[in-house]
Amino acid sequence: MKPLKKLLCYLTEYKKECVLGPLFKLLEASFELLVPLVMAAIIDVGIPHKDQGYVVRMCLVMVGLGIVGLVCSITAQYFAAKASVGFAAKLRRALFGHIQSLSYTELDTTGTATLITRMTSDINQVQNGMNLALRLLLRSPFVVFGAMVMAFTIDWKAALVFVVAIPLLAAVVFGVMLWTMPRYQQVQGKLDKVLSATRENLTGVRVVRAFGREEAETQRFQAENQSLTKLQIFVGRVSALMNPATYVLINLATAVLIWVGALQVDGGILTQGEVVALINYMSQILVELIKLANLILNITKALACADRVSGVLEVEPSLRAPLRGRPGADSGVRFENVGLTYAGAGDASLSGISFSAKPGQTVGVIGGTGSGKSSLVNLIPRFYDATQGVVEIGGVNVKDWPLDQLREAVGVVPQRAALFQGTIRENLQWGKPGASDKELWQALETAQAADFVREKPKGLDSPVEQGGRNFSGGQRQRLTIARALVRQPKILILDDSASALDFATDARLRAALQRMEGCPTVFIVSQRASSLRHADVIVVLDDGEAVGVGTHQELLRSCQVYQEIVGSQNTGKEATA
Repeated sequence: MKPLKKLLCYLTEYKKECVLGPLFKLLEASFELLVPLVMAAIIDVGIPHKDQGYVVRMCLVMVGLGIVGLVCSITAQYFAAKASVGFAAKLRRALFGHIQSLSYTELDTTGTATLITRMTSDINQVQNGMNLALRLLLRSPFVVFGAMVMAFTIDWKAALVFVVAIPLLAAVVFGVMLWTMPRYQQVQGKLDKVLSATRENLTGVRVVRAFGREEAETQRFQAENQSLTKLQIFVGRVSALMNPATYVLINLATAVLIWVGALQVDGGILTQGEVVALINYMSQILVELIKLANLILNITKALACADRVSGVLEVEPSLRAPLRGRPGADSGVRFENVGLTYAGAGDASLSGISFSAKPGQTVGVIGGTGSGKSSLVNLIPRFYDATQGVVEIGGVNVKDWPLDQLREAVGVVPQRAALFQGTIRENLQWGKPGASDKELWQALETAQAADFVREKPKGLDSPVEQGGRNFSGGQRQRLTIARALVRQPKILILDDSASALDFATDARLRAALQRMEGCPTVFIVSQRASSLRHADVIVVLDDGEAVGVGTHQELLRSCQVYQEIVGSQNTGKEATA
């Protein structure tokens, strides 16, 4: 119950519902316990005396008890549902908010697939467990022990059968529960792997089809799915033993009860109605124990899922930033002996990086695949923290900037152009909520996206499908650039975000960026030397190290790696310049 206790703080707004739900269930159970006594009265009083009026009155009493019990049951269900759904909504909101606070390091370590599972499937299981617990956790034990007490009021010798049967049933139920709880955690782990395989396949469906890997991916999915299925079947078989085991014990107890009751009736100690009442109480115990068994199985699943959800909430964000602070006076950026080692990585991805950029300058970052270009620019908005050295903006360490002010000052266009379902206007206003049409069109003009947006029948209100799949790669890139430009950031980072643009459009984009108001400091990550040749500072990376820092002409004279890059893209003409 420990993981669930950590989550109960999200139930504090529903204290009234948590009390009223079980209370009305107990009222329903109380009325249910009276029914066998009414039935005994009919058998012992009404039928022997052929008193039809008495029988009818007792039947009406039973109907009344049933109606009142139904009303209590519906009321309890309402309060339980309100509390459990509200609890799940608050928990899901808190989990989502916590995930948003995590840095890329924690997200990389935990994994996207498992976070999705915990946001959806796991919280749904916790919600169902909470709903059932509020309705049945008190009711079922109350009926079981209430039926036993009522049996003692009828005949203590016959009630001893209940005393023996109930502990045996409890041993079966709790034994199965203790065995299945850790296995359900394993089931959820397998579910993570299935979801990960599914997400990977759907995200890379174009690559899968391009290489004709449909059959191989299907087999991989089937292997993960089969592993999950086998474990679920194994756990399910053990869980399924609970119902037949309880049925066997209850029916044996019922047989013994009938035998003892027959002897008591024969001896004149019990009446026939009282024996029927005892059997009814035994039947009530059977039904409630089956409910309790299913309840415990669901609570077991809920506890396993609560543990997983609690595990994410316990992950501490590695990024610490002051709530208030003095932001940098300008948009100058300085790297001093900066290094970066990703969590779990053996070697450093960046080491010994030192350079500076004055406000308004354009900085180019170039290097081979895997040289650390994206890692370098990700340190500026603190998507990752440098594990060595200092990154400064405006003379202030980025770790001393309030995080909201830092992200407001830095506009980032990531490598993968990501658009959200909605309209062009809504996507652009991510950069600046409430931005005017003039600001949006100005950003589109600078990003070289205004022409194709004007051609759309609805202009800025044209729909954008999920992931921007109704736009070409180049259009998506230009829209993501425009989204970053809307906020007019002090620092603009273009992380290889013009790779889908032709050379002419790329050149117009770079020229437009230089004419921007406010003169932001621009970082351009690119594989094209031609895109960076007019940059004020070019940083050449090779295996995580800065092997050259300078202008295009300086690097052509002094940096062999840069010469090789330029030579490979310009047939060697500029490499010797």
